[in-house]
Amino acid sequence: MKQSIGAALRWAMSLAFLLSPISLAAAADEPVVGQPLPGQIGMQPAVTPIAHQMHVFHNGILLPIIIGISVFVAVLLAVVIVRYNEKANPVPSKTTHHTALEIAWTVTPVLLLFIIAIPSMKLLTDELVVPKSDMTMKVTGKQWFWSYEYPKDQNGGFAFDSYILKGDDLKPGMLRNLAVDNEAVVPVGKTVHLLVTGADVIHEFMIPAFGVRIDAVPGRMNESWFKAEKEGVYYGECSNICGKDHAFMPIAIRVVGEKAYEAWLQSAKKQFASAPSPSRAADASAPTSIRSAEITPAPVRLAGAQ
Repeated sequence: MKQSIGAALRWAMSLAFLLSPISLAAAADEPVVGQPLPGQIGMQPAVTPIAHQMHVFHNGILLPIIIGISVFVAVLLAVVIVRYNEKANPVPSKTTHHTALEIAWTVTPVLLLFIIAIPSMKLLTDELVVPKSDMTMKVTGKQWFWSYEYPKDQNGGFAFDSYILKGDDLKPGMLRNLAVDNEAVVPVGKTVHLLVTGADVIHEFMIPAFGVRIDAVPGRMNESWFKAEKEGVYYGECSNICGKDHAFMPIAIRVVGEKAYEAWLQSAKKQFASAPSPSRAADASAPTSIRSAEITPAPVRLAGAQ
């Protein structure tokens, strides 16, 4: 019996490693970042330090443990069914206690919990403790759109709303239910301090590729941060049921180079520095104009417009 259990455990651990993403990483193609893909399995590619830590924790610790336990239990059940059925074992054992076995099945789960708890506590601390930031952006969740504010003391002093694009507003190449009329823009390689709140009900600001997921609660200012490593457009959604159009308030953040960001910032500042309320900011979705100083602002749309 001991030999059967030992062999089953070794086989389960080997299979867990072979099935884990670590062993398959070398065979994976370079994935598309910033957006979900049809038939996608697993998390979106990480582009921030926190998201990288999440992937290591999930793929390197949680999945091998989960797969190993599942396979081990399945193998034990198979051994019991085959070896200890009535035909194979007509005289059952009358053993009621086994000290070593009882200690093992008590200590092993405790050790596994410690293995999970230590890195998870570090990850939670790194998520919640905001490092020295290069810029701050305030995000307000509303039914059913997002408002972004860039502080005046950081060469901003303007705000704008971001609504989902629907129907005829969608252009070729845009993602249905994810494209927005007005993307937030941040510079690549800079630490962005997020201040997140809600204006009406509880929303949740979530961008998978950034590893950011935080509640937007009315009357409360939550904070998070990210540092994008690659340029591109990164999508997210509200992840807390907030009403009838909960599924239609996507998030789109465009990460650009420093010069392109300064050009967009100056253009948006000129148009919206004196705006009394969040408005429709300069269009940053064009792939080439965002990289130059020649950016044409879009028409103004008052906050709350549907």
